[in-house]
Amino acid sequence: MANSQYEVVKQFERENYLLQDTHIVIRVDGRGFHRFTKNYDFSKPNDERALKLMNKAAHCVMESIPDTVLAYGDSDEYSFLLRKDTDLFERREAKLVSTFVSSFTSYYIFYWNDYFVDKKLNLDDGLPTFDGRAVLYPNIKRIRQYFSWRQVDCHINNLYNTTFWTLVIKGGLTPQDAENKLMGTFAKDKNEILFSEFGINYNNEPEIFKKGTVIVRESNEVENVSDALNRTSLEEQNTGAVDAPLSLRQKERRAKKRRKMKIQEHHADIIGDTFWHERSYLFE
Repeated sequence: MANSQYEVVKQFERENYLLQDTHIVIRVDGRGFHRFTKNYDFSKPNDERALKLMNKAAHCVMESIPDTVLAYGDSDEYSFLLRKDTDLFERREAKLVSTFVSSFTSYYIFYWNDYFVDKKLNLDDGLPTFDGRAVLYPNIKRIRQYFSWRQVDCHINNLYNTTFWTLVIKGGLTPQDAENKLMGTFAKDKNEILFSEFGINYNNEPEIFKKGTVIVRESNEVENVSDALNRTSLEEQNTGAVDAPLSLRQKERRAKKRRKMKIQEHHADIIGDTFWHERSYLFE
């Protein structure tokens, strides 16, 4: 369409380039999943198959987009952290969000039959769809606060849902009666209901339910990976390229190191310091 009378329409296109030197988080969230999970009869309060399918889709996204260094997910959402200096799609917001959402959705649908052998996707019951957004954070402190917030939200929602569905399934209450009983209760109250009325110790619930899943690029020898990246950084400093754009060779060397890192899943505490201190290379 170049040099044609119709090329004028391109003037209406606008790109939003995300700010340089900031951490990008892309959050993918299930759209209309309350109805979707009901139509496909997901187990309550947690369907482990569905969570593992989400993890599989997120794992595949990380494999296909090497600039993703970490992802955290629970329920029907996943947050992906890109390296701070990524220039993927020239940091165009629309391209980043649409690529993550479409890739995640594609993998979710592709692997559905591996986890839901007896429940085929069909148009009548609806197909899984996701939306997404990009959020920028200025420093490591805010990044840690973000992922802590998501894990706290996972814990709060899971404790409520575990208690709610236990009252309905094992206690014989209607959903409305269960909701009324839990209204105004605190965490200790829910724990007491589970233990005193049903003999359930919430602390013994699977970690994947309580903590969600964090997927991270790492090695069995994490310190060696961090040291290698540090050496690359020192080499760049010695060449005076600290504040200058990386050369093609430097980018290739960093990308090669990232590709060597294993992508592993954990159901770990990401609110405390230990997880982050052991993986300081994520921010280098």
